[in-house]
Amino acid sequence: MTNDSKVSVDLTSKESFHFWTPVSSRFSDQDPLGHINNVAYAAYIEAGRTMFIGGLLDAKKHPDIDFVLANVTIDYIKEAYYPSMVDVGTRVIAVGNKSITTGYGVFVADECVATAKSVNVFFDPKAHHSVAIPDDVKAFLLADPLLKNHSREYARTY
Repeated sequence: MTNDSKVSVDLTSKESFHFWTPVSSRFSDQDPLGHINNVAYAAYIEAGRTMFIGGLLDAKKHPDIDFVLANVTIDYIKEAYYPSMVDVGTRVIAVGNKSITTGYGVFVADECVATAKSVNVFFDPKAHHSVAIPDDVKAFLLADPLLKNHSREYARTY
């Protein structure tokens, strides 16, 4: 992957992902139709997004950088039902100068029930403006868009 390039990827395929976040569906995720409500899908994707991005920034190395969600789109493919384990696959789709686009596949067993994309902007929370992606983080993302070497540790501090 090169800087500012986008990767074309099938987000409905489990083979497109290496980084996974397991999420347990909750009884309260259901709607009156008996399936998991669309808002719950957003929460599952949020879990995948925050576990991935939360492990990118070393608070000691980058103390004044965080990220904000600028855009998220979700495509609902199939109904899912409680109880179920939901696996959220996360990968890099594009790396810009101040933002990254990540793609998600939401799976119940081997079936893709939703896909999503999000744009996350690196941000200075004290100055309230976007900042460039740190060079070490950018190099990692460009070299490993499948996140095969990504730590699973959530490392954000508030």
